Amino acid sequence: MSKFSTFFCLLMTMMIVGCSYPERIRDGRTAYERKQYAVAAKMLEKEFNSSKESKDKGQKAFLIGNSYQRINDNENAIAWYKKAIDNGFGPNATIAYANALKENENYTDAELAFLSAGQLTGDIAEYKEKAAACQTAAEWLADINNSEFSVTHLDFNTEASDYAPYIYKDNSLIFTSDRSASTGKDDYKWTGVNFSDLYTVNLDSKEVLPFSTDINTPFNEGTASFDKNYSTIYFTKCGASGNTGVDYCKIMTSKKNREGNWSKPRIMSFVNGAFNYAHPYFAEDENRLYFSSDRSGGMGKSDLYYVQKTDDGWGEPVSLGRLVNTEQDEKFPIVYKDTLYFASDGHVGMGGLDIFYSPKNRNSFAKPTNLKPPLNTGGDDFGLIIDAEKSTDVTLLGYFSSTRKEGNGKDDIYQFERVRKTPVLPPMPVDTTPIVIVPDPPKPDPKPDPIPDPPKIVYEFKLLGKVFEKIYENPSDPNSTILGNRPLPNASISMRYQGEVVRFTSDENGEFRTTLSEKTRYQFLASKTDYFSKSNSVSTDTRDERNPIRTYEVSFVLDRLFKNKEINLEDIYYDFDKWNIRPDAEPPLNNLVQILQENPSIRIQLASHTDCRGEETYNKTLSQKRAQSAVDYLISRGIAPTRLSAKGYGEESPAVQCSCNSCTEEEHQANRRTTFKVVE
Repeated sequence: MSKFSTFFCLLMTMMIVGCSYPERIRDGRTAYERKQYAVAAKMLEKEFNSSKESKDKGQKAFLIGNSYQRINDNENAIAWYKKAIDNGFGPNATIAYANALKENENYTDAELAFLSAGQLTGDIAEYKEKAAACQTAAEWLADINNSEFSVTHLDFNTEASDYAPYIYKDNSLIFTSDRSASTGKDDYKWTGVNFSDLYTVNLDSKEVLPFSTDINTPFNEGTASFDKNYSTIYFTKCGASGNTGVDYCKIMTSKKNREGNWSKPRIMSFVNGAFNYAHPYFAEDENRLYFSSDRSGGMGKSDLYYVQKTDDGWGEPVSLGRLVNTEQDEKFPIVYKDTLYFASDGHVGMGGLDIFYSPKNRNSFAKPTNLKPPLNTGGDDFGLIIDAEKSTDVTLLGYFSSTRKEGNGKDDIYQFERVRKTPVLPPMPVDTTPIVIVPDPPKPDPKPDPIPDPPKIVYEFKLLGKVFEKIYENPSDPNSTILGNRPLPNASISMRYQGEVVRFTSDENGEFRTTLSEKTRYQFLASKTDYFSKSNSVSTDTRDERNPIRTYEVSFVLDRLFKNKEINLEDIYYDFDKWNIRPDAEPPLNNLVQILQENPSIRIQLASHTDCRGEETYNKTLSQKRAQSAVDYLISRGIAPTRLSAKGYGEESPAVQCSCNSCTEEEHQANRRTTFKVVE
């Protein structure tokens, strides 16, 4: 899957629900911002064809590519990213193009595109690694005939999305699907298809039936797990009643009563409503529930965690650690015989999500290993489950999900089997020479060889730090297109640990280096005059004889500090005639909280603007309330009120100058915005 993309179609069926909006969608950009990607792609294509300016065509082509990528149409995504590059959109189009090519298993072209992205962004080392990963994937694919795995496509798949199988009783599977029988009268605007439900399929008769109506609702349900008696279910639900625009995904649980009905599902106690929780797997022997979440404090977009079952309920989430979790997505965990299986697009893989395994190592899990083709492809491969009753020490049998090209539709379910190969030895030649037994002469008592001293292992923990700045299309406009990043020399970096402070300065390549101690957490702050400071952290592991020299990396991308210039806060929307902060507006405001915490000396003004429609006095009052709501949110997160002010401009300061009656919907949307600026 594309690395630039935060989520994608399949998992968003389980991660975010785009509900109805009071505002009618009149242009492609608005549909895109509302996460209605199937709608946005078609609208933006029409706008692209009618556009005359290369810059505008490049921006629209990039959004079209993103839209197709999010609804898992890789071929169209590649074509539109190429159009974005041809129209001069910038490095982000090249990065997205490279990722899409890799997912399509065009590894040679992807390698060249990643090298080009390194030249455009200035981060040559990072994109050399991505290019090298393309070579690795190509080698794995070429070696597919030596794999111990065989994969079979199952005939109950449809053209809809069928995924996340789970072994159920009576030789059946539970799985998730958005096929036409799913509950809910409306299409899911993200994909343009139905909402998802849980289904059962009998593997003998191939009969597919919807799961209980106690569980399936008009919203998205999926990724089920059960206790050993199938009397308790754990599953993901996304969506709720009300036009909130975006709702978070939650892990739910329900119990079956004596009559065979399921109790009303309830949200599990450890779920925080401000984050997404999904893909539960209950490990009966450990009394643990494993899951994926984008909760705060994680390493990446979504990490793997577990909670321990206690006499009083459930404990607090525990991360599976930095060997498993990456800066990207880790999802769909299961544990079989002390081995963790999961999907990730953060470890070296074939393109999109790949399936990895990680044996238990004391109280944690070891470094993951890619299962390679034919289980993994350039598409998304995920949701693996193992049939314990049909598996042995020699044979492993189970099921998984994939978006690979040869499937019926978007996501299909496959059966896999692994049979360990035993080498066939040639027959030994028969020797007909008579055997004469000659006794050995007596030998003196042997002296034991001296035991050599084991070689001394030299352990070393190294750090490579990198500081970058963003490249703006217009260097004087903080809202202009970001073309990429370039190294930032002469930045100051402070490193704090165990009460000590060490300072560095980045060199001409924006880099700094040092050595670290084991089992230590380091806090970093990178700063430079006329830039916002940025923090980061690194925690070192214990010694490992297999890897005695470890190199950790920490990077910072500093934003230029534009004083008294408004900077747009993306993705902050309000319901019609409302000013309260919606849940989907919290992430950009949380990012602003972090900026203010990292830069304690700055003061900002938060401003809200409306478009020109509506009465002027009303717009001024409404925008002031919206700006004040944003200020109040920051104060609730610990920012001192003296550092903040609110200003409602109404319609008096548009970002786009146009006659109100002739403004396009895209121009109105550009004028409806929330901004902040650093004040003297």
